[in-house]
Amino acid sequence: MSDVFADLVGQDEAVVELRRAAAAAAAVLRAGAADRAPALITAGPASGAEFAGPDGGAEFAEVDPAAGMTHAWIFTGPPGSGRSVAARAFAAALQCVHGTGCGECPGCRTTMGGTHADVRLVVPEGLSIGVGEMRALVLRAASTPSGGRWQVVVIEDADRLTEAAGNALLKAIEEPPPRTVFLLCAPSTHPDDISVTIRSRCRVVPLRQPPADAVAEVLVRRDGIAPDVAQWAAAAAQGHVGRARRLARDPEARKRREAVLAVPRRLTGVGAAFDAASALIEAAEAEAEASVTEADTTERAALETALGAGGTGRGAAGAMRGAAGQLKELEKRQKSRATRAQRDALDRALVDLAGFYRDALTMALRAPVAPVHTDTAALAGAGAQKWDAEGSLRRLEAVLACRAAIEANVKPRIAVEAMMLALWKG
Repeated sequence: MSDVFADLVGQDEAVVELRRAAAAAAAVLRAGAADRAPALITAGPASGAEFAGPDGGAEFAEVDPAAGMTHAWIFTGPPGSGRSVAARAFAAALQCVHGTGCGECPGCRTTMGGTHADVRLVVPEGLSIGVGEMRALVLRAASTPSGGRWQVVVIEDADRLTEAAGNALLKAIEEPPPRTVFLLCAPSTHPDDISVTIRSRCRVVPLRQPPADAVAEVLVRRDGIAPDVAQWAAAAAQGHVGRARRLARDPEARKRREAVLAVPRRLTGVGAAFDAASALIEAAEAEAEASVTEADTTERAALETALGAGGTGRGAAGAMRGAAGQLKELEKRQKSRATRAQRDALDRALVDLAGFYRDALTMALRAPVAPVHTDTAALAGAGAQKWDAEGSLRRLEAVLACRAAIEANVKPRIAVEAMMLALWKG
């Protein structure tokens, strides 16, 4: 790894902004060290000096330690744009001994590896992030950095904060500890995604959907995928880097996608619509179960061992009887994680289906754009002739409405059945 920002695909403007902020943060630390003990910084650049970039050359000159850096950031962008990648890379740059995100120093390596003592990463496993978890996190974040640089809190999917959790975070952002930085990831700055008061106290870094060519280049360079497969996967994933990698490397993911794209052919009547809905839901449930079963088993075994399972000493049986509450709490968390995994799997299927109807719409309008799904372009073209532009648009809107309904906590089966009927009726 030569640069912590190397995997942030197609976000050149954001990378420049984050590098400049990291350099300013390093200048803040050096200025503070100079005030306390000038001899400590004789070997490094002081405020107003040039900071070396990852390639060893000067990158930012005349860095003002009072500008370019702030204590709270929001990374926004569509799914697959790299919000969490940007946040982690910026966290690494803040812990970098050079202040640039070189990718080689211990600060960069431990942060990117998820083992840095001063970087807290919050990845919601369930449908929301609760107030208890947030209060504990804020309390830990207020401690002094053990490495002498910054305490960094990265919250992926900050749009899942409950109202109480958001209020707990807001208090910390309003009165931040002097060496703590909060990095939030959310789809947008809309009040439905992040509260207005939190937004008003953060600097926003907008990310865009990366172009398919940039995604394909990363798949070839980093994952060793054949160029033609990488180009197909990048287009089919609609700029989503993680989904493109999954399609390129996982045969099961390709089979699931093929089954989803076969839905339009199957909608021959009311019964077929309900059958298609059941198949889509069951496929999402099976995919989710496969993704969480191993983790669930490992977590339960570890907890039971910690609580004394299998022990033969005095009191071992009594300890296990008293552990029922903790096991029940674990099962609750695992159930919430499974529900989230099911919805994520279903949403991926709906995105693929939306791409199909988008192709039909662009073909009906004769728009000069490439299809998302090149392998079903002929089927989309036949649909475009049968439905025309208006019919294609109605079907696309039905898929998007289904996604919105599930996000609003409508039961997935009800939302999908309604969508399938709308797709059949046109």
